[in-house]
Amino acid sequence: MDGAGGPGEGPAQEALQSLSRRLKVQEEEMELVKAALAEALRLLRLQAAPTSLQGSGAPAPTRDSLAAPPGLPPTCSPVMVSRGTQTEETQVEMEPSPGPPGLSNGPPALHGGSEEPGGTQSEGGGSSSSGTGSPGPPGALRLVQPPQRAADTPWRNSSSSSSSPSDRPRQKLSRKAASSANLLMRSGSTESRGGKEPLSSPGGPGSRRSNYNLEGISVKMFLRGRPITMYIPSGIRSLEELPSGPPPETLSLDWVYGYRGRDSRSNLFVLRSGEVVYFIACVVVLYRPGGGPGGPGGGGQRHYRGHTDCVRCLAVHPDGVRVASGQTAGVDKDGKPLQPVVHVWDSETLLKLQEIGLGAFERGVGALAFSIMDQGAFLCVVDDSNEHMLSVWDCNRGTKLAEIKSTNDSVLAVGFSPRDSSCIVTSGKSHVHFWNWSGAAGALANGTLTRKQGVFGKYKKPKFIPCFVFLPDGDILTGDSEGNILTWGRGPSDCRTPGRGGAKETYSIVAQAHAHEGSIFALCLRRDGTVLSGGGRDRRLVQWGPSQLGSGLVALQEAEIPEHFGAVRAIAEGPGSELLVGTTKNALLRGDLAQGFSPVIQGHTDELWGLCTHPFRNCFLTCGHDRQLCLWDGEGHALAWSIDLKETGLCADFHPSGAVVAVGLNTGRWLVLDTETREIVSDITDGNEQLSVVRYSPGDVAGGCKLLRNRYESRDREWATYTCVLGFHVYGVWPDGSDGTDINSLCRSHNERVVAVADDFCKVHLFQYPCARAKAPSLVYGGHGSHVTSVRFTHDDSHLVSLGGKDASIFQWRVLSAGSAGPPPFTPSRTPSLSPASSLDV
Repeated sequence: MDGAGGPGEGPAQEALQSLSRRLKVQEEEMELVKAALAEALRLLRLQAAPTSLQGSGAPAPTRDSLAAPPGLPPTCSPVMVSRGTQTEETQVEMEPSPGPPGLSNGPPALHGGSEEPGGTQSEGGGSSSSGTGSPGPPGALRLVQPPQRAADTPWRNSSSSSSSPSDRPRQKLSRKAASSANLLMRSGSTESRGGKEPLSSPGGPGSRRSNYNLEGISVKMFLRGRPITMYIPSGIRSLEELPSGPPPETLSLDWVYGYRGRDSRSNLFVLRSGEVVYFIACVVVLYRPGGGPGGPGGGGQRHYRGHTDCVRCLAVHPDGVRVASGQTAGVDKDGKPLQPVVHVWDSETLLKLQEIGLGAFERGVGALAFSIMDQGAFLCVVDDSNEHMLSVWDCNRGTKLAEIKSTNDSVLAVGFSPRDSSCIVTSGKSHVHFWNWSGAAGALANGTLTRKQGVFGKYKKPKFIPCFVFLPDGDILTGDSEGNILTWGRGPSDCRTPGRGGAKETYSIVAQAHAHEGSIFALCLRRDGTVLSGGGRDRRLVQWGPSQLGSGLVALQEAEIPEHFGAVRAIAEGPGSELLVGTTKNALLRGDLAQGFSPVIQGHTDELWGLCTHPFRNCFLTCGHDRQLCLWDGEGHALAWSIDLKETGLCADFHPSGAVVAVGLNTGRWLVLDTETREIVSDITDGNEQLSVVRYSPGDVAGGCKLLRNRYESRDREWATYTCVLGFHVYGVWPDGSDGTDINSLCRSHNERVVAVADDFCKVHLFQYPCARAKAPSLVYGGHGSHVTSVRFTHDDSHLVSLGGKDASIFQWRVLSAGSAGPPPFTPSRTPSLSPASSLDV
């Protein structure tokens, strides 16, 4: 009971509540009795129907007969067939219509809608209430004939039937035979019982539950006990006639937009084939640039997709073909932690050669490097555990040869000396460590690792040392957070330190050069012996050569990266004078110091949510938490333009003409921009809540917009687009045990053959459409390293675009029809999750 009573009403209130509870228990017991009686009556009717109806020469029941709903044999009474998973979380059932459809006052069907209503569910994928939409009293079933569909709103690929005068005697018999059932089942609707879950018939939750459906059929799905009612279109005679298998179409990863330079290192190399290798999300991209230095992008991409979680670092074998890539730890679908691992794979065949360290690393793989002197026989790995364990592995056997606790401070770089595999260097927060591995002489001799800490002496000890490089003469250059390049030279062995495993020699600082304002993020040794340094705050790229006066460096040439690309994160040397530069704003630049640099790969830098495709061109628009609105050329695989929204963009949609685009922001504002001039045409505020969906009608709305309250009358409505995550045609996409938030986005193809789904477990699914069967099979595609926030088909259904949330990745998938050539769908065995970002200050 609602409300609070006055003084002295406490005992009376408690008595009323107790009485109410007892009444509910009695009602539930009565429901069980009614269900049992109804089942007995149904069996009696099944036995009597062949003799009473067929023997009297009565015509067979028609579709509009109240005694037999569509899809059932003429001699069968209407029964409710369980279509659910029969679990506590998700159930799908056949249910009576919650209200008399013939009494609805709702407006007539309007053509050209853009969504199918599904309760109060928004496109964002949150939990939804069912909404009754029934004009009659709760629980009352009136014997009225379902309304006929208008001739001008047929359901696509379906047929409808109407009753004839010869059917009327037949309907009277059906109504008379069903009168007892009406009395028994008038309170059988779940909605009339206050939204409780339906009571199962004897036999346990796995048995089928019978019910009488006298006025139409609906499907009811339960998400954590909350009922969601969806009405079956009148043209569907039986659910059995709907498709049940996976779709004949498949997806092939065509292009990946973005590069993870914002919070990762060791992320950019050039292979022997000339391809540039880098990573984003769970994908390692092999990119072949097109054009000359400083020219346009173009080129092509291949993808290594063997990882099941976000890739954090790369190393290229001395042969220029094999690649080692380390991933972070993740969680599976049930939230259980999964361990990180290193893959060694062939860049020519994209086949995995070795899986190293499964179960040996914690949290993630932070840095790794191949040995050089012995033709890459060994691999050194540093994990992200508290002790940052340093281990050495046999690359061919995948066995661990040595392991030691490194330091409690973060380790940002690791490398073997090119002249001696027994010498390993690590650097990171406030340290440079020189390691001696006594087992380098033979793969079977595990040996031990011993450490000597670099001593800065009179030089200022920096907070971070993000990078280092070995020089041909054996010296080491380190770049630090103070903007200095320190030269570490070899010295004689330290005989004063006993028991150190016989360290052959020590390193000490022999020279210092102030190179940049702010931190130095990258150092690169060029083929001609010069060194490149990349700055953070000043965004400068400087080429250094040896000083003519002896030890030390002298600047030879420099260039500055434009501010909107961010700071220099990584440097790789291409053919000739060509350079590849990765930046902290997730851009990959190509050019040289003389002519400058231009972008070949660009991406967002923060969580993505907004996505829309152009109505007649192969381009699409994205927006997200980095406040950037970006238009992408899907054919040229390039960024067409980008503007700063000043606020977070969460949704967008093109006008049918393609001339303008509407963008919804997190502050309740929505903007309309001209797609050619990029000028704001309109700026409107609707409250102060974030906007999750913005959509244009496909035509001009005559007479203005009207609110459709009766969802039953919309069951046969045709929708120009279908992106609601709840509805009869897509309820089969929901997984077992869903809490109502597992699906973030959904999109039906324009040809109405397939439906794509973005879920919370980093997967893209492809189902047949309509998908109106529980536990519908799908093709599952991995690659994103975070929850997939949106999916959309291009205007001609040739491609599907998907957005990774926090991994800031954009995947463009090619849609392959049945029989088309293409790789099979890849289904990872583990569920990815985005790893915590490392410090952006180093």
